[in-house]
Amino acid sequence: MAMPKGLAKVQKKIQKKKGAANCLHEDSRDAKRLRRAGARSDKLEKLAAARGKTLQPYHEAQTAQRSSGYRYLNRDSTELSTIQSERRPGRPTSTTEDMLKQRIRTEANEYKSGYWIPDMEDVQTLERLKEWNEQWTSLGSLKYVRLAKDGTKHHSSFPPKGKS
Repeated sequence: MAMPKGLAKVQKKIQKKKGAANCLHEDSRDAKRLRRAGARSDKLEKLAAARGKTLQPYHEAQTAQRSSGYRYLNRDSTELSTIQSERRPGRPTSTTEDMLKQRIRTEANEYKSGYWIPDMEDVQTLERLKEWNEQWTSLGSLKYVRLAKDGTKHHSSFPPKGKS
C-alpha cells in the first residue's frame, strides 16, 4: 500500500492510527512523516506562488488584448445606433447601416477565430520585423500566430491558405 503524500492525508492517517490522543514522540516515524509532508506542502506552495508570478505578465497581456479587442469591435456602435435612431419606422436600412453591420459582423467573426499577428516570441521574426521595408510581399517570410478571443495562441501562416 502506498504512503499518503499530502499533509492532510498524513495527518488523517496518523490520527486514525493513534486515536484521539495526539501525543507523538519527537523522533517517531509518524513525526518524521508529518515533517516530510509539511515540508513538501510548503515547497509546493512556494512553487505555485513562483509560477503565478511568472505567468502574471502573460495574463495581464491577455487581459489587455481582450479589452483592446472589445474596444476595437465596438468603435462603430455609437454611429450605428445614431443611424438606426434617425431612420423612420417602416423604412429600409440605409447602405451605410448595412455596410457597418456587415463590417461589425466580419470583425466579430475574425475576433472569435483569432487575429493573425507576427510571432513576437520568435527571434528571427523579430529581427525580420526590424528590417521590414513595409512591403506586403515581404510579409510571407515572417512566422505568424493566431490569437483567439479566449487568449489561445495557434501557429499559423499568413496570408491564410484555408487551413490556418
